[in-house]
Amino acid sequence: MDRYDSYKDSGVEWIDKIPSEWEISRLRFTGDLYGGLSGKSGDDFKQDNNPNNKPYIPYTNIFNNTYISKEHFDYVVIDEGENQNLVRKFDLFFLMSSETHEDLGKPCILIEDVDELYLNSFCKGLRVTDSSINPVFLNYQLLGQVHKELISVEGRGFTRINLRQDRLKDTPIFIPPLHQQNQIVSFLDTKTSLIDSLIEKTQRKIELIKEQRTSLINEVVTKGLNPNVEMKDSGVEWIGEIPSHWVTTKLGLYTTKVGSGSTPRGGSEIYVETGIPFIRSQNVHFDGLKLDNVSFIENDVHDSMKGSVVVKNDVLLNITGGSIGRCCVVNIDGEMNVNQHVSIIRTKEKLLNYFLNYIISCDVGQSQVKYNLTGGNREGLTIEGIKDFQISLPPLSEQKEIVEYLDNEIQLIDTTVSNEEKRIELLKEYRQSLISEVVTGKIKVS
Repeated sequence: MDRYDSYKDSGVEWIDKIPSEWEISRLRFTGDLYGGLSGKSGDDFKQDNNPNNKPYIPYTNIFNNTYISKEHFDYVVIDEGENQNLVRKFDLFFLMSSETHEDLGKPCILIEDVDELYLNSFCKGLRVTDSSINPVFLNYQLLGQVHKELISVEGRGFTRINLRQDRLKDTPIFIPPLHQQNQIVSFLDTKTSLIDSLIEKTQRKIELIKEQRTSLINEVVTKGLNPNVEMKDSGVEWIGEIPSHWVTTKLGLYTTKVGSGSTPRGGSEIYVETGIPFIRSQNVHFDGLKLDNVSFIENDVHDSMKGSVVVKNDVLLNITGGSIGRCCVVNIDGEMNVNQHVSIIRTKEKLLNYFLNYIISCDVGQSQVKYNLTGGNREGLTIEGIKDFQISLPPLSEQKEIVEYLDNEIQLIDTTVSNEEKRIELLKEYRQSLISEVVTGKIKVS
């Protein structure tokens, strides 16, 4: 890659030098900053048939894109004569609140003509008034790593991090001659489009692989491994036909325990830094227990909750909330307990725990989760409802063969998915690095 003829100090430590002919300025001098929607209540966003519904740019449209997508507008009621800031073509937008420093201050730009359009209240808009600045170039520069580094230092907050408007305005910017800005925009548009296309293709590939993974589990846990086996009707609509030597039965007949925990007296106030792991729904995932954010309770609290003690090889199932139906097998040693949002399923000898886990996690099991919810109890699954789950059960030896086969196949599939996800991360890192190098003058384009 070419470099510029000469360089000068940028005044920003982690940028070092910029091309000598580039000017140093601050964002406040490029244009006018304005706010998003104000004075709105939740009801203003829920009136689908209101004739005063107007489009606005949601937070996610800015979060997910380099250029605002006209396919992803939401709607809000704007009454006649209401005083709200309108968005225009070539306005930039910034995330002023985020859960991470990485995304705080992230910019996006509107490059298409619009009629009446507004901005969400969690963001700020910038209308560039300096004719020596190409707004699209400015957007690219603010997408660079330097802007992220500067903004991450300025963000304040705990559960959410907020960016003060005056801090955003003080962001240093580096302005090449206009013809160089235009060259940089053309170069980055071409390069990032190619990278984004590769990322999109890889994401589609991952989706297809995951669909094949789901299809494989569904097929094997309901049909077995022998394609030539004689079949029979299971008697259950969502299971369909099963091998003739399998049985259709209720889960409760093959368990020694189906139960759930409770919230200890005092709730989260009784959590301690170390002690007995207290499993909650956020710890239960299809690919296993995630204990990086687990809570702990003291031994005496654990002893008072003997009915919800977890042991190795139990199957855990989330029975309330947004993660309802998520399940996993406990494959680690040590004493643990669960709260009321997680069910413990302990199987008898003739039902292999890992086979049950595959059943619950596949479409057949998830269909029963939904069926139980729509059967009257929309708040969650009941213990009796879980016991009534219909399962198709092969002999124990065949369960072991199926589990071994699926474990091997799933491991291969998950490895492939992991490799593709790493590829996406590398492409994103390359994209970020390329933008940063070009908009700070480390690489000259023509």
